Amino acid sequence: MELNRLYRVAGTAGLACALLLAVNAARRSGALPENDLTHAIAPFAALFGLFALSGLYLWQRAEAGVLGCIGYGLNAAGLAGAFAIEYTLHFVFRYLDDGVVDGLVEGATGMAFRATALVLITGTVLFGVSSWRARRLPAVAVALYTAGMVPGSLRNAVPEPVYLGGLLLAAVGVGWLGWTLIGRSAATRQDPVPA
Repeated sequence: MELNRLYRVAGTAGLACALLLAVNAARRSGALPENDLTHAIAPFAALFGLFALSGLYLWQRAEAGVLGCIGYGLNAAGLAGAFAIEYTLHFVFRYLDDGVVDGLVEGATGMAFRATALVLITGTVLFGVSSWRARRLPAVAVALYTAGMVPGSLRNAVPEPVYLGGLLLAAVGVGWLGWTLIGRSAATRQDPVPA
């Protein structure tokens, strides 16, 4: 696959991630209804974000250096964990009694959720710093993504408006970054990805 095609796919995934983050924020705030459709699509924001992140890392891998690689790895692991958490929340916890859910969240499951949030926050910050230093992506878009993902990773640990505001900031940042990848892939002819 040519890199410019990969960047277009990753950029499109970034736009899809941004849309789903905004939909999730609207659902949580009550602006959109809680129904089977809004629950079914909720986890895919993290999955699309993971694809977008991979393209963003490849775009700047040489300039981002070791810090970028570490940030990418932790951010990717955090997004994969966030997908698993969102899947659990929307397809498992939703059908359990509140007492069962409370017991799980107070135990090892809750500890795993918190560890995932810590990995995601650490990876997002490191990826943001390395992206800022690499100067291949718009600094404001990187700042919005980073600033939004920190409270956006703390679902029940921060007040709801802070969490929802974080999701919206992250949506604007990742959408902008996705659009940037699409535009740059169209403007740049790339060689195939080395085997």
